[in-house]
Amino acid sequence: MRKETSPPLHPSHSSTDSMDTVPDTLSPAFATCHPVTRAFDIFASAVTRWTGSPVAFGLAVISILVWAVTGPVFHYSENWQLVINTGTTIVTFIMVFLIQQSQNKDSVALHLKLNELLASHRSADNHLIGIEDASEEELRRLAAAYLRKAAGEDEAPVANASS
Repeated sequence: MRKETSPPLHPSHSSTDSMDTVPDTLSPAFATCHPVTRAFDIFASAVTRWTGSPVAFGLAVISILVWAVTGPVFHYSENWQLVINTGTTIVTFIMVFLIQQSQNKDSVALHLKLNELLASHRSADNHLIGIEDASEEELRRLAAAYLRKAAGEDEAPVANASS
């Protein structure tokens, strides 16, 4: 049986407002239509796609080989070591933010797809919509309840992500 969790809708609210499934603007997963945000999203997506390519990997390997081969020329000096250390640190620092942006976007898209599946299936428990906002403790309790259900010990667990 489908469990409804939505209270009656106010005329100015949409159905997603009442289900608390759309992240609020304070959520890092929320994407606004601000031009800077959109530009960063496009840039981050392009960079993460490119850096995951064989060409990017090949360029990284070639860069390291060139650096290693130039070691004797620079007598393995501190400056020679500083070049690779500084370069890799800067690239790593920037890539953390770019990859995180892409992961946040992918995570939101995945949750929206799962929410759609839950909402469209008649026998699905609508309490699980938006469960990604639950605390670690709530998720562990829910996982344990589903394990008990799989073992035939219990009824279907009821999620309470909004508490």
